[in-house]
Amino acid sequence: MTQTAITPDLMALPRKTAGLPNLIGMTRDQMREAFIERGIPEKQAKMRVGQVWSWLYCWGVTDFAEMTNVSKDLRKMFAAEFSIERPEIVTKQVSADGTRKYLLRIEGGHEVETVYIPEENRGTLCISSQVGCTLTCTFCHTGTQTLVRNLTAAEIVGQIMVARDDLGEWPERGPKNETRLLSNIVLMGMGEPLYNFDNLRDAMHIAMDPEGISLSRRRITLSTSGVVPLIEKAGEEIGTLLAISLHATTDNVRDRLVPINKKWNIEALLDSCRNYARLSNAERITFEYVMLKGVNDSDAAAKRLVKLLDGIPAKVNLIPFNPWPGAPYERSDWDRIESFAGIVMRAGYASPVRRPRGEDIMAACGQLKSETERKRKNPRMAAQAATPA
Repeated sequence: MTQTAITPDLMALPRKTAGLPNLIGMTRDQMREAFIERGIPEKQAKMRVGQVWSWLYCWGVTDFAEMTNVSKDLRKMFAAEFSIERPEIVTKQVSADGTRKYLLRIEGGHEVETVYIPEENRGTLCISSQVGCTLTCTFCHTGTQTLVRNLTAAEIVGQIMVARDDLGEWPERGPKNETRLLSNIVLMGMGEPLYNFDNLRDAMHIAMDPEGISLSRRRITLSTSGVVPLIEKAGEEIGTLLAISLHATTDNVRDRLVPINKKWNIEALLDSCRNYARLSNAERITFEYVMLKGVNDSDAAAKRLVKLLDGIPAKVNLIPFNPWPGAPYERSDWDRIESFAGIVMRAGYASPVRRPRGEDIMAACGQLKSETERKRKNPRMAAQAATPA
């Protein structure tokens, strides 16, 4: 049974400090420079960064007063000069399967959604990188929402911190608890991550920092719809695992499903994948493929997919289409999905079928959209006719 909770008081939010620089989201170098600008001696600045970093990202404090190994005068200065604000939880919905969807309010009154998916032995957080999206993929609910702006590094890493608050995962004042409720991150929420490259890079470096949240880069997956010029750069400067939203095996079909394909077609996209810095049998690229009835789910499409992936260490993540109001597509029948998966698997590629999670709270893949946009009258819907693959 679906549970819906309106929870503005889910946690003790820090006081609003409009206009003050937010220490959350700053890189270590940015934080050091900010401290020096406010009178902390250069010789002490690195140490002070280390102290504050630990309090923010190891202990998850929400008030400078809690930073007890920092002098009272310095804590007072920090409180006057900086903020340590997270996004505000507007609502939290809990699915019958345990999936949690958070509607978060950020600066300017904008809203984004973040989803936590509990699984046996791990928990995955699906993070948004933009308010809305510019890509207009016709099977994706977020694509019906106009792009408003990029999220800041603070708003990206803040989603991790909010989820850890809700999960009660910050350690007590003692040895760090190695049990991870939030063990994995997927950058598959609202927006195209590579169109917010610098903020995303800084936020993921904070998440991976071993003296803070300390998530392994191999537990973070960046999903892109195919911003070809930035894929190789992402491998060099971010270094996480890579997922490609492929969804079609011909340019004709992909042009309609994923319009960015008109700029960088399948051939260009796969060439960039072959040059990805982390590519190896141990770190395969995941190709995401949403199963759309009568559009891209034929045996012929599966055979073309196998040929396209030749020479790329890869796995194929088959995603049963998750419907949303006004969607112009239907989910492929189960026997069709199984047939497609069998062809890919027999060719030597793992082809797991992603089990839909959180469908009853519109938290499944492709269903995210901010509540303010969802409630608008006459939202722009993708209405292109589906053509068989």
